Amino acid sequence: MSAPEVYEVPQDTPGSPGDGLAEDRRAGEALWRVAARRLVRNPGALVGAAIVLVFVLVALLAPVLAPYAPGELPGRADVRPTFIPGPSPEHPLGLDRYGADLLSQLIWGARASLLIGVLSTLLGLAGGMVVGLLAGAFGGWVDSAAMRLVDLMLAVPSLLLAVSIAAVAGPSPSSVVLAIGVVQVPVFARLLRGSMLAQRGQDYVLAARSLGLSRRTVTMSHILPNSVSPVIVQATLLLATAVIEAAALSFLGLGGGSPTTAEWGRMLVAAQNELEIAPRLALWPGVCISVTALGFTLFGEALREALDPRSRRR
Repeated sequence: MSAPEVYEVPQDTPGSPGDGLAEDRRAGEALWRVAARRLVRNPGALVGAAIVLVFVLVALLAPVLAPYAPGELPGRADVRPTFIPGPSPEHPLGLDRYGADLLSQLIWGARASLLIGVLSTLLGLAGGMVVGLLAGAFGGWVDSAAMRLVDLMLAVPSLLLAVSIAAVAGPSPSSVVLAIGVVQVPVFARLLRGSMLAQRGQDYVLAARSLGLSRRTVTMSHILPNSVSPVIVQATLLLATAVIEAAALSFLGLGGGSPTTAEWGRMLVAAQNELEIAPRLALWPGVCISVTALGFTLFGEALREALDPRSRRR
């Protein structure tokens, strides 16, 4: 009896499954290049990116830009119950109710808001991707159990859930990060799960399975990388929400720290008793929160449109 013949499947010949995988990889690279070109041509994306860049630079360079250290009270002797000094050459935006330089507090507050926003979004992204990956990869009862947990979390209003978690954990910046991160988990989980389900029926997945690749390899090397684009876009949008929710939790007294700690939400809390004599104490933190959220929203929406094939215009 003659030995059985062994046939090898060429990996790079046109029309073969291997060639299809290579084309998909090149198509993914082209998608990001096209998206980058569309972002550059989008005025909203440029404005949003500029705002975000300024916010990040101010937060990172706070020790250099801030005239005074956080918690320093250079004008404490000049503050009286019925009078808070306004702008002056030494204090361009004036003092706050404790005698701290308002400009310095805003600059240091940018660092605190950025840290809380980024850490909470990363926490929510990590948790959501784990839940979404399990649901999208295994399906069946794992998918049902994961989605029922997500539905249960979504049944509670996000701010109420964040307040409850922060109140149970105790007033502190870490509690704020944990509360906002947990609230964002179901958003990322449902988005990744839906994206993975849509990718499972694509031709490149069938080609990979026909080559004999394991389920784990197909999921981690092909389906997951092609499913994360909408999740990344959503993360940029939720950064804006995280900054606003951090300010809301600090406004409710759940941010911890001393009253003089530089954080935009806490500055709004301190300013509410001085609205009649010094409304600028609430105006400037509010403007910083609004502009920063606007920047993340503009850039996130532009990135979503740039990566969405349905809205792509040649």
